[in-house]
Amino acid sequence: MEIKKKDIRALTKDQLRAFFVKQGDKAFRGNQVYEWLWQKSVHSFEDMTNISLKTRKMLKDNFVINHIKVDQMQRSSDGTIKNAVRLHDDLVVESVLIPTPSRTTACVSSQVGCSLDCRFCATARLKRMRNLNPDEIYDQVVAIDNESRLYYGRPLSNIVFMGMGEPLMNYNNVLKAIDKITSPEGLGMSPKRIVVSTSGVPKMIKKMADDDVKFKLAVSLHSAIDEVRTSIMPFNATFPLTKLREALQYWYAKTKNRITYEYVVWDGINDTKTDVDALVEFCKFAPSKVNLIEYNPIDDGEFQQAGSKALDMYVNVLEANNITVTVRRSRGKDIDAACGQLANKGQ
Repeated sequence: MEIKKKDIRALTKDQLRAFFVKQGDKAFRGNQVYEWLWQKSVHSFEDMTNISLKTRKMLKDNFVINHIKVDQMQRSSDGTIKNAVRLHDDLVVESVLIPTPSRTTACVSSQVGCSLDCRFCATARLKRMRNLNPDEIYDQVVAIDNESRLYYGRPLSNIVFMGMGEPLMNYNNVLKAIDKITSPEGLGMSPKRIVVSTSGVPKMIKKMADDDVKFKLAVSLHSAIDEVRTSIMPFNATFPLTKLREALQYWYAKTKNRITYEYVVWDGINDTKTDVDALVEFCKFAPSKVNLIEYNPIDDGEFQQAGSKALDMYVNVLEANNITVTVRRSRGKDIDAACGQLANKGQ
């Protein structure tokens, strides 16, 4: 029976060093391999050219590198790129490169499918099959950084965890991935350029604050009225707005980082003055800003983008209350790469 080899990227640097000492080699060999795996992002032991052939064979006999493969890359008319990413066990997730004149943003996935049940999101219709490992999250970022350099002549500048899955339901692996992404021994990106977007898991928001994370927080809010929010995001019945508000106050008290609320205005659902007044009150609990996001239909037509009149009302009322608001136009709609559209349609 063939012994299943361990993924070498599951080892810490200290564990790699200890492995080489056990093999009768020098500990620093572990540092070399670690650098190849994370800083240089190699997918094969053969590529570790400053390590002897004998040592490379020994690594191959003991370990695997379970790297991702970009199965399919689609380019939108607006320059957005969507990757269908095949994992080592043949499951598929999607990630997106979003270019603007001044930056390139990677939108990455944290789960195969999603743990939550937001009714307006295509990803939520896929059952959660598993959490992504830290290296699988990291690999998505590396792939998009390579594409950014190739197609736009510049490195990746920002990362948002707004792809498939609820990041806070895969908290430990997301944190480990961000640690590698921001480490000088990894990609060396600034944590201030990373946004983790959650649908609102109060206990985990508090844990993030306690863990003194340096990245930014966004909350997919969509309504500040419990009954309305529960009708579109049923898990809100378990994590009601009072609990979410308390967690966000705790987050701000600990981190002093303002919160971004992601908010879609839908026709006949949350497009009244009552809805915007509730949002204004919710924004007063901690410094925040609101991103009004253009909605991208997911086939059945139950949810429709509200008209410009409702959107203008939101902007006017929020600005009148000194709340920063931006209207974010969706990118990559023609390739199903926009917010809420990631659903592995091609698979």
